[in-house]
Amino acid sequence: MDFALSDELLALQETVRRLAQDKIKPRAREIDDTGEYPQDIFDAYRDADLLGLCIPEEFGGGGAGILGLTIAIEEVAKYSNTAALMLLLTRLPTGPIMIAGSEEQKKKYLPRIASGETRCAFGLSESQAGSDVMGMRTKAIKDGDEYILSGTKSWMSGVVQADWYTVFAKTKEPTARDHDSITAFIVDRNSPGLSVGSTDRKMGVRGIDTGELLLDNVRVPAENVIGEVGGFQLAMLGLNAMRPIVAARGIGLAEGALMYAVDYVKERQAFTRTIADFQGIQWEIAKMATEIEAARLLTYRSAWMADRGEFTREFVPYLSMAKYYATEMAVRASGLAVQLLGAAGYMKDHMTELYYRDALQLTIVEGTSQVQLGLIGRGVLNKDLWW
Repeated sequence: MDFALSDELLALQETVRRLAQDKIKPRAREIDDTGEYPQDIFDAYRDADLLGLCIPEEFGGGGAGILGLTIAIEEVAKYSNTAALMLLLTRLPTGPIMIAGSEEQKKKYLPRIASGETRCAFGLSESQAGSDVMGMRTKAIKDGDEYILSGTKSWMSGVVQADWYTVFAKTKEPTARDHDSITAFIVDRNSPGLSVGSTDRKMGVRGIDTGELLLDNVRVPAENVIGEVGGFQLAMLGLNAMRPIVAARGIGLAEGALMYAVDYVKERQAFTRTIADFQGIQWEIAKMATEIEAARLLTYRSAWMADRGEFTREFVPYLSMAKYYATEMAVRASGLAVQLLGAAGYMKDHMTELYYRDALQLTIVEGTSQVQLGLIGRGVLNKDLWW
């Protein structure tokens, strides 16, 4: 058992750490204040060849896998979860293609994501179908060599910027709830009948638009079906493999929030000492540092597992543990950071309130904490863990 990162991953970590400190840290507050898409950050990622980290080398990517992307996201999330989301969006929509796509689909779509020529987004949720995936009503009707898609997808991150979308729709009756009733499609942005609807007014993670994708009799060629018709399992496999990547956003946010608060308490004078001199403060910092390291071990292990293809049902509890623990820990860490700064931490003069707003999103996206607990619990009851 080797806990050390390879030389290649250490070099990646150092490269992204410098980029995050030089390019992202100075921009984080402005991105949140304006809510404008940070094209300069995207360009910095492209110039540093970071947009294809998880894409195999034969398709123009870096071949660093989910673990490599996890490490990179952790570094940028120390300063901006918007910047972290930009990297995440290179994997979430492309994941189903990498898992089950045809060779032609991989050659057509993956290299241009890796090079930064195109962007993509992931359409699974709907207003009445969040955690209840089978409740989706978007339908896909077969018509010769095409499918006609109609419906509305909600809460899609990057919906405005994307050039194409991975969209899940019912290929049976919209009321059907059997798992082979859902199929994944690649839908190009310029398809007639496709439009972006309203964008959301978000509490945090501002700068990347989240909103609706409207599909009004959009024709999609059968060659754009990802995998087989009946792709619910593909949706779950794609999300399972994403657990460590979302967890990495939580680890990075927690580290960044604690780092910021530690710098403050070491300078802030109170009762003839600095705040950091009080044992009670030191204990809170120590407890949170321990939680961060525990989350890192869970997350790095889950990324390693995902890179080995271990994201099928029997491995789900381990992946869900990482996502659940790291994101809930991020909420606790950001809350502690606000508290350590006191009244100052609640003000926009400091980054702590931004960390606090951004953290809560992580416990909701790509499977809420309650969904993760359900998956873990079922894994234990089904004896998938230790028996």
